[in-house]
Amino acid sequence: MNIGEIARRAGVSRSTVSYALSGRRAVSPGTRQRIQAVIDEIGYRPNAAARALKEGRTRTLGLVIPPASLLLTDMQLGFVASVVEAAAHADLDVLLSPSGGDHDRSFERLISGRRVDGVILMEIRLEDERVTRLQRAGLPFVTIGRTAHPHGTCWVDVDYATLVARCTHHLADLGHREIALINRSTELVAAGYGPAHRAQAGFGEAVARRGLTGTHLPCADDPAAGEECFEQLHERHPEITAIVTINEAALPGIQRGMERAGLAVPHDLSLAGVAARHWAEGFRPQLTAADIPTLEMGKHAVELLLERIATPDGAPRHLLLTPPISLRDSTGPAPVR
Repeated sequence: MNIGEIARRAGVSRSTVSYALSGRRAVSPGTRQRIQAVIDEIGYRPNAAARALKEGRTRTLGLVIPPASLLLTDMQLGFVASVVEAAAHADLDVLLSPSGGDHDRSFERLISGRRVDGVILMEIRLEDERVTRLQRAGLPFVTIGRTAHPHGTCWVDVDYATLVARCTHHLADLGHREIALINRSTELVAAGYGPAHRAQAGFGEAVARRGLTGTHLPCADDPAAGEECFEQLHERHPEITAIVTINEAALPGIQRGMERAGLAVPHDLSLAGVAARHWAEGFRPQLTAADIPTLEMGKHAVELLLERIATPDGAPRHLLLTPPISLRDSTGPAPVR
């Protein structure tokens, strides 16, 4: 069914139906009622363009992602999938835009071209120029992650500092005294990537409070890097009996490294961390971890953004998640040496 058929049944012109749908010109109440009666009878739904024209909106959200050349981690892909799904439930489209490196022009077009009604920004740095740019543009936005000064913005984040500290305390309670943190990559740490810095801070605080010996080691986000990282750690610090990590992409490599070294988990070495549930349950034995609710975070980000679009002058809201530590089989008492 199209506008022409609605016009024929209502006894009006196509332009009158278009005006009634878009609101661009006044239509008399009687005519509008006839048109609406036909629409109700046939169950017509205006297409997205017509609704957008009527509402003065694009009905499209922007999702700013890292460049594909960096190989999105499973967690990042989970955020993308959850945002797209939540937007679809709200009858909205999602425009993906890479940011970083040679892609700054794409990010700028997303903002200056007013192609979207609002933006969700991923992979936040402590000092993030993209957040400042969005604030200047006055475009509604929500971040997955937060800057060092997040007041006045809307965001969803995981409390990495608290979660890593809890993992460290759990290992200390089991008698471990020499513990390592396998973090995200050197490049991300240098760029001020929020989770990496907060994980390091939480680890350092817990190590100091419990009087432990702590070792911090950055690691790239892939299995090969995880294996190499573990080999270096074991060679340089054979005294370490437990590891905390937030680098889920490196977990398969870490596991291979432990197997090659002939170490049994948790008899010889305990491992805990922060990861998506399927990564934790895919580890052997299953990983003691704070399970990151990736799907829920994307959904919450969309909800916060829609609130921001509807009430741009409202008080900004945020959500800081601290999921419980799921105790599985990868942690046990410190070995007697």
